[in-house]
Amino acid sequence: MRILLQIIQFPPDVNSTGLLMLQVCQGLVRHGNEVEVVTTFPHYEKFRTVEEYRGKLAERETFEGVKVLRLFVYARGNKTMVGRLLSYLTFNFLATLARLVSRRPVDVVLCTNGSFFTGLSAYIGGLLKGTPFVYNIQDLYPEVAVKTGQLRSKLAIALLERIAGFMYDKAAHVTVITPSFRDHLVARGVPDSKISVIPNFVNTSFIKPLPRINEFGEQHRLNDKFVVAHSGNVGHVYDLETLLEVARLMSTHEDILFLIVGEGVAKAQLQAKARDMGLTNVSFLPFQPLESLPSLRASCDVQVSLYKHGSADYSMPSKVYEIMASGRPLLASADPGTDLRKLVQSTGCGLCVAPEDPQELAQALMTLYREPDRRREMGERGRRAAEQSYSSESVVAAYNRLLQEVSNNHRASPPSGTSRLRKATLHVLGR
Repeated sequence: MRILLQIIQFPPDVNSTGLLMLQVCQGLVRHGNEVEVVTTFPHYEKFRTVEEYRGKLAERETFEGVKVLRLFVYARGNKTMVGRLLSYLTFNFLATLARLVSRRPVDVVLCTNGSFFTGLSAYIGGLLKGTPFVYNIQDLYPEVAVKTGQLRSKLAIALLERIAGFMYDKAAHVTVITPSFRDHLVARGVPDSKISVIPNFVNTSFIKPLPRINEFGEQHRLNDKFVVAHSGNVGHVYDLETLLEVARLMSTHEDILFLIVGEGVAKAQLQAKARDMGLTNVSFLPFQPLESLPSLRASCDVQVSLYKHGSADYSMPSKVYEIMASGRPLLASADPGTDLRKLVQSTGCGLCVAPEDPQELAQALMTLYREPDRRREMGERGRRAAEQSYSSESVVAAYNRLLQEVSNNHRASPPSGTSRLRKATLHVLGR
């Protein structure tokens, strides 16, 4: 089977979805498939194309055994809503153009919704090439942007909802990462039979319980501290302001350090707030190289995934599975009934509190601080759950079965009109 993955960020970019999809691609290759990726030049960390790729329009390479076509993307360092929109549009325009001129045969396209319009690009390319696409939903848009207050225009919301609905309708199949995502799409009118829940996962051979005292901790002066860490995207959905309030409440505990690792649109504002509050027990680090991730997670005593009210309704961070695999307890904030809260409660991998409540969060943290045996037990339960239910092997097998089924069904009964449109387009292109 010949598979094309269309995704806006892919390693060496450190975006978590890209890192996951690299493992999916490598697994699909092991299943005997041919896989190619269409993506952008690396730009995620600083929202600026890395220097070695600047001035280029396109370039082919092989990255860790996977064939990759990298394309120009608008990324000038201004990660505003307009800047991100321009990056989405440039990528999807060039990805569509690349499909039009490509002579490489493809049986099925898998595309993630990280650049929102990817489903449109995959649909247009599919019409012209006679190829079905599977739409992978990592976050529900525009719902997340509305919940976090980034998107307020009723006209823009209505337009994006119509576009999202169109992409759901035109996809041969839709995959979501949690059951609540499926319920939400069903409520929007997407047939339940068209949706598969395939969770994100973790490479449990790569992320595993390691010694608390290690070289990474020594390098960043963590070994003699009780470390409470957020590691990942520093975005608007995360309630890191409350984490700063907890740091202020616990400032008398000189051995507790609050560590925030990563980049994102909210980082500068968060750093300014920490300075204004005079917090000396909060430390910021940039995104770390992938090879440092196991040691980074091992250097923490407690790891957090904190959401604002309503934000966890439409998100399930893949880093949660990394935390579980690392054998460290998870401290989360999420509303009742959300998938994140259910996961914490069902696995016993940590504690979950109400969002935006510094007193409750501080109390839960103090419980973990004072009870090392409880931390150890939570970490062990999380590791077991990661191995049993969220390993990369089982998830890749699910993708392989689904993509094969979509490809077979399409060959058996191609959509009416597709062949005529494809022939007409090839005639116009002179092929």
